Amino acid sequence: MSHADPHPDRGPGPYPDPDPYPGPDPGTSGPGWPGAPGRSATVSARLDRARTTVRRAVLRRRRLLAALCLAGAVLTGLRTVAPAPPETVRVLTAARDLPAGTVLAPEHLAESGFAEGTAPEGGTSRAEAVGRTLAAPLRRGEPLTDVRLVGPGLLEGYPGLVAAPVPVPDGAAVSLLRVGDRVDLLAADPRGGETLTLAAAAPVVALPPPVESLGAAGGRLAVLAVPRGTAAEIAAAAVQRYLSVTISR
Repeated sequence: MSHADPHPDRGPGPYPDPDPYPGPDPGTSGPGWPGAPGRSATVSARLDRARTTVRRAVLRRRRLLAALCLAGAVLTGLRTVAPAPPETVRVLTAARDLPAGTVLAPEHLAESGFAEGTAPEGGTSRAEAVGRTLAAPLRRGEPLTDVRLVGPGLLEGYPGLVAAPVPVPDGAAVSLLRVGDRVDLLAADPRGGETLTLAAAAPVVALPPPVESLGAAGGRLAVLAVPRGTAAEIAAAAVQRYLSVTISR
């Protein structure tokens, strides 16, 4: 079978018939070209490595996200299970140990938090406390209440009684007393007469610090809760007799 000449412009002469199934062009194929088997294997390996790297990175990020989610769930659970902290109230307290008779200044006072329902009654404010006198010693951190101050609060719990300051010449005996002690108040006649009992089991409501007029003789004041009539007797005896106290209970 003859074929039409694909190159009619060629000159005459015998030409071989073109091969209907030409092989690969040696100029466009071989190991260095993309279609070469070795080249395809290299590209495939690189793609496999890239896919593996991407998969590992995705897995690492998934594990990290899972760990973060788990931690968040644990924290949320703990917050749900743990009880809420109790409500607190601020209470005026002593900033350091304070003796009885201290005239309170701002540096003597501090504030502490007490759980709601545990704060003592009768608390006072800083403005109300500054300038007042302590009726009894106060430990550092101890709440300051009205009964610790010289004033009407001293007689709380002693209805019908008045606070009577008693000048006791024996200051050493007074230093042994504490607020709340009960004492017998005796009045001795310096001329050798009888000794009178002015008050029996009188509660000590305040122990002011030594005053200068009594300090020279070593005396101290003790404030006792007594009936109003007894307070008048004490005032008269203080200028005529020698007063002393004994702890009754």
